[in-house]
Amino acid sequence: MNLAKVEEIKNPLTHLDEHGRPRMVNVGDKSASPRTAEAEGWVSLDESLCNLLSEGASSKKGDVLRIAETAGIMGAKRTWEIIPLCHPIRLDSVEVQCDFQPEERRIYIRSRIRSKDVTGVEMEALAAVSTAALTVYDMCKAVSKNMIIEGVRLLRKTGGKSGEYLATPASGGQP
Repeated sequence: MNLAKVEEIKNPLTHLDEHGRPRMVNVGDKSASPRTAEAEGWVSLDESLCNLLSEGASSKKGDVLRIAETAGIMGAKRTWEIIPLCHPIRLDSVEVQCDFQPEERRIYIRSRIRSKDVTGVEMEALAAVSTAALTVYDMCKAVSKNMIIEGVRLLRKTGGKSGEYLATPASGGQP
């Protein structure tokens, strides 16, 4: 058995070496292949924020949902700068959509990432959703800090050694 296989068996956490030290995974011998990932999350709002957003009002900083979408795209592009062991990769497509759902008093955020590279884009999809959610919070906190960011998760990914992943439905429905 080769040394790489022995290390995999001893330590399934690929970002730690055999001594528990952090390392950036070696992707130098891998070939580029198509990769996709989708993630979602929610920002729950209180009544005052729902009323404000329902009236079409923007925050002092601009249109909350459009700016959050832009921030999500930027977050995906800079994932490698905030997650220490992520590789900088070329992103072919980043989509972030924020949908205000006033009847449920929340904003639904979804990201879709595409790339042709040597490593996956799951972290970029999750970073996009998280950055968009934090931007909603930042833009709305002057009116109310009573927001909850929740349910950020990977929905789907394709490509790479591990193949396709499809999340199971959240227990009891979406948050």
